[in-house]
Amino acid sequence: MITRALLLAAALTATSSAAALAQVQERFQDSFASRNVLAAPMLRASVQVSGDLVRIGDVIDNAGSAGQIAIYRAPDLGTTGTLPVAQVINTLRTHRVIGVDTRDLKEIAVTRLARTLESKGIELQVAQALERRNGLGEAANLSLTFDREPGDVRLDTGFSGAVQPTIVRYDNRNGRFDVTLEVANENGAAAAKLRFTGTAIETVEAAVLARNVERNEILKSSDVVIERRPKAEVGTDAALRDRAVGMQARRQLRAGQAIKTADLAKPDLVQRDQNVTLVYEAPGIHLTMRGKVLENGTEGDVVSVMNLQSKRTISGTVTGRGQVTISPVTIGPVSVAPPVSHSPLTGDATSSLGTAQPAQVAVATIRSPVAPKAE
Repeated sequence: MITRALLLAAALTATSSAAALAQVQERFQDSFASRNVLAAPMLRASVQVSGDLVRIGDVIDNAGSAGQIAIYRAPDLGTTGTLPVAQVINTLRTHRVIGVDTRDLKEIAVTRLARTLESKGIELQVAQALERRNGLGEAANLSLTFDREPGDVRLDTGFSGAVQPTIVRYDNRNGRFDVTLEVANENGAAAAKLRFTGTAIETVEAAVLARNVERNEILKSSDVVIERRPKAEVGTDAALRDRAVGMQARRQLRAGQAIKTADLAKPDLVQRDQNVTLVYEAPGIHLTMRGKVLENGTEGDVVSVMNLQSKRTISGTVTGRGQVTISPVTIGPVSVAPPVSHSPLTGDATSSLGTAQPAQVAVATIRSPVAPKAE
């Protein structure tokens, strides 16, 4: 019995030892496999770096303790360069990094990350810094000319702070500006300073002629375009495009010239020596006849007109194209129409507007009711 018990115990002990030995062997194999992974670095096809150096850990996976060793200078900010794989392998060997899996790559692309400030954004920042300074207007109306075009500015990614103006100078006598912008660095490094100089001019929208225009010519829609011009050039008398079209030039104007309201007038509805229709209206009476206008006139102008029948010169108001209206005689506050035989158009002995002429020359329309004959 004792012998059988001892044999059973020995068998159990052997079984337990075998199981323990299997566990130890499995752990050893896992550890060995893990070390094999670390010992087999692998090249990367593309690399992104934020600093000015490329390190071993940037170009291969599983670099281990050699990962922080710098091996190349990074390309310029915001640009991408390439490294031949053969050259990279030789460089790694000098640092005792061997057995690298090249993955059959021929070259590695290396991109240096950067924060890019575009030129348009810089111009806007400068304009906003100058806004309403020393008589300037809003930033949107400022035209900037830089002494040296800023172009796109690239900074290390650590310069992530807002762009802030720290020095702003503007001389309104010559339009010169001097502006310094700063960008803070999140890593505690000194802020980046960007200085820009040039001239700033306030501009306004102006109606500009697309062609030469002669005196008294009517402006058409195709004759006028909108451009931004210096406010000092246009002044406060700039004409709006919608109000310029259809107006008449008071003088000769040249192409490219900003139009001012003083350059324009309402178009003439009658022109000198033009035959026009004379109209006489009074309550119940409407007379028309021909006349010759002696001067140009637009709507509402009082012009001199020759009565072609009486050869007398009379005054009337331009009321339409080729039309002049003669007002009735006014007595006190009440406007009274003279009898047909005394109208300014037909004339009579007491009229200063003309002498009596045959009645058939004028056209008269009697609109008032005829009074019944007294019994």
